Amino acid sequence: MALTLLSPSNQPASPSEQLRILAQPISSPPFDRRLEQAGLFPLHATGITVFQINVGKLCNQTCSHCHVDAGPDRNESMSSETVEQCLAALAMTDIPTIDITGGAPELNPNFRRLVERSRALGRHIMDRCNLTVLLLPSQQSLPEFLATNCVEIIASLPYFQATQTDAQRGKGVFEKSIEAIRLLNRLGYGHPRTGLVLNLVYNPVGAFLPPSQQTIEGRFRKELRNRYGVEFNRLYTITNMPISRFLEFLIGSGNYEGYMERLANAFNPLAASGVMCRYILSVGWDGRLYDCDFNQMLELPVGYGAPEHIRDFDPTRLRQRRIVTRNHCYGCTAGSGSSCGGSVI
Repeated sequence: MALTLLSPSNQPASPSEQLRILAQPISSPPFDRRLEQAGLFPLHATGITVFQINVGKLCNQTCSHCHVDAGPDRNESMSSETVEQCLAALAMTDIPTIDITGGAPELNPNFRRLVERSRALGRHIMDRCNLTVLLLPSQQSLPEFLATNCVEIIASLPYFQATQTDAQRGKGVFEKSIEAIRLLNRLGYGHPRTGLVLNLVYNPVGAFLPPSQQTIEGRFRKELRNRYGVEFNRLYTITNMPISRFLEFLIGSGNYEGYMERLANAFNPLAASGVMCRYILSVGWDGRLYDCDFNQMLELPVGYGAPEHIRDFDPTRLRQRRIVTRNHCYGCTAGSGSSCGGSVI
């Protein structure tokens, strides 16, 4: 099967075109049929314990695997009005965790207000940080701000060596990432009993599944400590989702069919029963609601009668909503599973 994803203008394909590619037959059953065989179809939410807010696609990096297709040229940014709608929705609930993502979420002008107001509501706050943003001249006070507000930092670091990291995230990113981790360590991040949590995220550079989270965490800890003298709390492994830039890579390198089969053949019912969409609600930069950040990038909003915008937030209906699933969902259910908090099992 000959697949192409880039448009004639060499621009990334639209979400609808990506969905068309993902819907093409593979030798394994479609994802929904596999759910049915496991007794999990239709998949429903089990509640909302994480309120994930994507505040925009602006980023100071352009990573080759990015499912958000973020970069310095993106201008999608959550407005003050939508931030207020998110805070109003939070105030109606006891959802314990706020997960702020992007792009580089810190570049949104409303980021600090969102952190402070969420903390005033008594919520635990996570910031999905690319590390290098902490070194920008415009963000000199950001590390201290995060520490003062006890924000948990979840930071991408594809590998403990420069070659693999820079191949995925850009030349010089590894060295800057280590510098940023040292800065955070000096503030108390990554050390036990400080209450300042720094978790790293590993995802494979190529078209394969991540290794055992426990095993690679031990290796990362040893190598980063011995080579660079830096510390972190936990390492999360995340499977590369076959969407956006990584989908382009798969198709361009001739790895698409093989990767999809690899994901499908590794389907794990235990991982499927614990997928993150069952306990996360994802808010897009424009206020639209999604079952997860991946559905957001494919423009697959919540469905089956659930409110589709944050201004219409209804916690009762959203806690019980039916989840929108497609073949890309194999990425979260393969092997030990994959979520924004690492492996599921």
